[in-house]
Amino acid sequence: MGPRNKTGVSQFLLMEVTEDPELQLFLFILFLSIYLVTILGNLLIILTVLSDSHLHTPMYFFLYNLSFTDICLSTTTITKMLVNIHTQNQSIPYAGCLTQIYFVLVFASLESCLLAAMAYDRYVAICHPLRYTVIMNSHICGQLILFSLFISILDALLHSLMVLQLTFCTDLQIPLFFCEVVQVIKLACSDALINNILIYVATSVFGGIPVCGIIFSYVQIVSSVLRMPSVGGKYKAFSTCGSHLSVVSLFYGTGLGVYISSALTNSSRKTAVVSMMYTVVPQMMNPFIYSLRNRDMKGALRKLSSKIPLFF
Repeated sequence: MGPRNKTGVSQFLLMEVTEDPELQLFLFILFLSIYLVTILGNLLIILTVLSDSHLHTPMYFFLYNLSFTDICLSTTTITKMLVNIHTQNQSIPYAGCLTQIYFVLVFASLESCLLAAMAYDRYVAICHPLRYTVIMNSHICGQLILFSLFISILDALLHSLMVLQLTFCTDLQIPLFFCEVVQVIKLACSDALINNILIYVATSVFGGIPVCGIIFSYVQIVSSVLRMPSVGGKYKAFSTCGSHLSVVSLFYGTGLGVYISSALTNSSRKTAVVSMMYTVVPQMMNPFIYSLRNRDMKGALRKLSSKIPLFF
């Protein structure tokens, strides 16, 4: 038995990527290329971390999980959009929409938690270097990942179950290219007060708390680095944080762009494009940021490429 809703709604309609038939092939190739680059780039990061024993540290353990999360999030959103462009059919079954809502929430929330965990890792490494191996041991790192995954799954499950309780009107057009919980709730005819309260709570937990944790970590890091007597030590400390800061800025920057766009513009298409970028661009760019800005990753990639003829 699949999930049922109170009104017997069988499907929703997603926004059409383009109304111009001549652009459909171009956009299909564009988003397919973005998806393939995202998958291959993150798989390369995962393979590199697994293959090099020098990268078996907490920082790269979190990076490994971040790459896997990026793959899952991109797959959840882009693949359905590619199918819709190819078939020129914007419908998505009710169960499929609910499933997409669930997985988008799981992986977006998990990514936010992972970025906060990575900031904490850098804080311990720079501010408490002598206790780093004790504080950031494999047991603690594993617990952080499992806890982040648990609360992400719990949050997504709560939202999905609450959507099941809603009744929907006849207008079932979702003004995005994928099912997003806020937009689906807006289509409901029944009272969605509890759903909206859950949205605000989840935003605080998975947005506000990680951001505050990241800011606190980097305030402490900057304060500690500025007290270092060696210029070389300062440069090394900042360089280890550069990649993470770039990823954090990209992820939360595009997320802030979604909020500002929805608040300042009445164009649903512009909001849809910005929302799509939030679930596409950071996931595609993360492998490039870590491979180009991180000296250890570049060295490991060169070792890996020397072992695989494909990279010559």
